[in-house]
Amino acid sequence: MPDIMVLFACLSQCLDRTTIRRLRRVAEAMLAMTGRVTMRGMARWADKGGSYRTLQRFFTTSLSWGTLQWVLIRHHLFEHDDVLVMGGDEVVVTKSGKQTYGLDRFFSSLYGKRVPGLCFLSLSLISVKRRTSYPVIMEQIEPKHTDNPPEAPQKQSAGKRGRPKGRKNRNRRDVVLPPYLRFVQETINGLLKLIVEHVKVRYFVYDGAFGHNNALQMVKQLDFISKYLSGLCKLDHVIVLKAGFETQLRAPRLSIPFGMSALSMTRQIDDGGLQSGIEGRHVPMLQGANNVA
Repeated sequence: MPDIMVLFACLSQCLDRTTIRRLRRVAEAMLAMTGRVTMRGMARWADKGGSYRTLQRFFTTSLSWGTLQWVLIRHHLFEHDDVLVMGGDEVVVTKSGKQTYGLDRFFSSLYGKRVPGLCFLSLSLISVKRRTSYPVIMEQIEPKHTDNPPEAPQKQSAGKRGRPKGRKNRNRRDVVLPPYLRFVQETINGLLKLIVEHVKVRYFVYDGAFGHNNALQMVKQLDFISKYLSGLCKLDHVIVLKAGFETQLRAPRLSIPFGMSALSMTRQIDDGGLQSGIEGRHVPMLQGANNVA
């Protein structure tokens, strides 16, 4: 596989020659091997110079994998006339045992239940032109452990209906982000520091669990992109998308004539932003940061 060294030549600005040579052995072994990927398996499939001890030295070396991923994307995959969308999601990998760091039970959508394993937050750059996702940063999500057992919920009396007397209006923009949203915000800022000099990301796409005001304010509080980033997040199937939508004050729900499906959204993104006018029944997206207060 001589082409791998040609692809890895751009990494010379981040890695020394020894680390690049070890990375080449690891890449060749992972592309050639079958079955479960383990260090012992890679050592068996690696060519000369890829012993088990060499693999141990490589994996004990502290590397900035986000920087390496971005350098490869910028040199071989990025096109200046392309539009990039930042996407994020949680990834759960099943893992047995008890000694692995961060091991806990996380909900997996593939299994439809909580499974023992590891959970990671993955941030990718999605190319609208190629319709391809390029993973850049992956950070492990640590489980939540508490010393005290959870207390049983206590039933509270219903009391009087309506708004309590004396309660004042709250500014929805002044929110205190929970620890998990602060973790996501720091991860996004870390990715933006890598790419802000080369490309501007205009949209951030995340999972439907973030279709609330706290996640919207998290996106608006980002350091580098608060002026030109919009949040895109899944909502209920009755919500549809329209650029510059207006609400009806008397209606309990939004009344939006034009919709856009998730598939057609990628076709409508250009330098001018999102374009409306495509009919759609199931529209799980909302343009958040610029149009929602």
